[in-house]
Amino acid sequence: MLAVLAVAACTGRDRDTVYQAGNTPADPTNFRVALLTPGPISDQSWNGGAYQGLLRIRDSLGATISHIQTRTPAEFEEQFRQYGSQGYDLVFGHGFEFQDAAKRVGPDFPRTVYVTTSSSTSGANVAGIEFAFADASYLAGMVAGRMTKSNVLGVIGGTELPPVKESFDAFTRGVTAVNPRATVLTSYVGNWDDVSAGKEQALAQIGRNADIIFQNADAAGLGVFQAARETKKALVIGSNSNQNLVAPEVTIGSVVIDLPHAFLTVAREVKDKRFVARVIKLGSRSSVISLVLNPQLRARIPAAAIRSVDSARTELLSGRDTAAATAP
Repeated sequence: MLAVLAVAACTGRDRDTVYQAGNTPADPTNFRVALLTPGPISDQSWNGGAYQGLLRIRDSLGATISHIQTRTPAEFEEQFRQYGSQGYDLVFGHGFEFQDAAKRVGPDFPRTVYVTTSSSTSGANVAGIEFAFADASYLAGMVAGRMTKSNVLGVIGGTELPPVKESFDAFTRGVTAVNPRATVLTSYVGNWDDVSAGKEQALAQIGRNADIIFQNADAAGLGVFQAARETKKALVIGSNSNQNLVAPEVTIGSVVIDLPHAFLTVAREVKDKRFVARVIKLGSRSSVISLVLNPQLRARIPAAAIRSVDSARTELLSGRDTAAATAP
């Protein structure tokens, strides 16, 4: 018992964590699920949504859960191995950057399912989840293209990961589809945690006349809301979680991933022994990805923008190809 407590005490980053030495849990009937995030769960975005997914699994499936924030590839692999050795049934690595570690570790722990998000990786017990984030990003671009007064818009990301760049490209296509005269400024903070740096990037874009900014920068993105609120010269589109209440007076809407729904869907399959390792594709038709407009600013959105978005959304739900999924 003292040994178990000592291990738990050394991992001050953990939440809701139960450790057990050896390769199997103390209670083999207990469903155990872990989550690794690359940033803090207080970001009200990517990481916070994933943690809410972990809590949903706990509450819906009676699972024992654990969470650790990791920052480096070495930590990704170390924690994947730790959970595998402890006999966890399911481990989520939340982000594109986790997939290489999952591929290396998975074969050593065949009884543990490793799932990485924003990933196209799969193996015997390794799966990826691809979110069709570009679809809703395109719809957000259509709204922004109709609403801009300056014809200058901005996108701000944490780092230039492929899924982030893809969503920004889709947003830009949505803007130009309804407003060919508009231009879109692009910048990256260089990390996902620095709120001050996110604010500086937003102020720089506002200084170049950007009046609408789409941010996908996790905790750093909170600085974008601060800049818009303080200057009163720009509106913001949130991402990943529903961020409409972060700064409702300056937020048009959010491109939302229903991470709790996605995580619970995968966890049910694993618990019921129905899970098949694969690349899991989730988007508008699976009710995981959506553009959620802020009711407090809806009256400011032109009726033409609403009609355009409704039409494009219908095409996406029907499975027909749209400009959201095609390169310019």
